[in-house]
Amino acid sequence: MSKVVPCMWFNGDAEEAAKFYVSLVPNSKITNVQHNVSDNPSGKEGSVLVVEFTVAGQPLVALNGGMKMEYTHALSLMIHCDDQAQVDSVWSAFLAHGGSEGQCGWLRDSYGVSWQVVPKVMFEFLSSPDKAAAGRAMQAMMKMVKLDAGVLRQAFEGKSAA
Repeated sequence: MSKVVPCMWFNGDAEEAAKFYVSLVPNSKITNVQHNVSDNPSGKEGSVLVVEFTVAGQPLVALNGGMKMEYTHALSLMIHCDDQAQVDSVWSAFLAHGGSEGQCGWLRDSYGVSWQVVPKVMFEFLSSPDKAAAGRAMQAMMKMVKLDAGVLRQAFEGKSAA
C-alpha cells in the first residue's frame, strides 16, 4: 500500500535532527540510515544522506540535501499529546533544544521546522456539536502560547479559569 511520507530537508544535520525527534514521544525510532555512496552535492562519500524514522508511529524522512533550505509555517508537524504532562514534556524538550515559542501551541524547532504540540482533548472540544462550548475553547486557545488542557476544559465547560 502506498503512503505519503513527509521528507524534511537538512544541510548535514539530518541524523542529529532525527535523533532529537525520536526522543520526544513514545513509539518513535530511527528505522534506517542511508549513506552517500560517492561524493555529491549532498555530502562526501560515507556521510549520511537519508534518515528514515518514525515519530509516534508516523513515518518521516530526513534528507541531507546539500544546502540550507528554509521551512515556513505553511506546513507544520503536529504531535497529539495524551495529556498535559506530555504537552509540557515535549514543549520543554523543543525549547531546551533551541526552539522558539509561537501562538496557539505552535513552536519552531532549532532546525526551523514548525510543530504544533496539542493535547488530544482539544480536538474533542473544538469539534463538539455544542457550538457555544466549542467557541469558548477556541477563544481560550487563541490566547495561549503553550496549550493548557485544563484551561481549555474550563473554557469548554463554561467555568472561569482560577
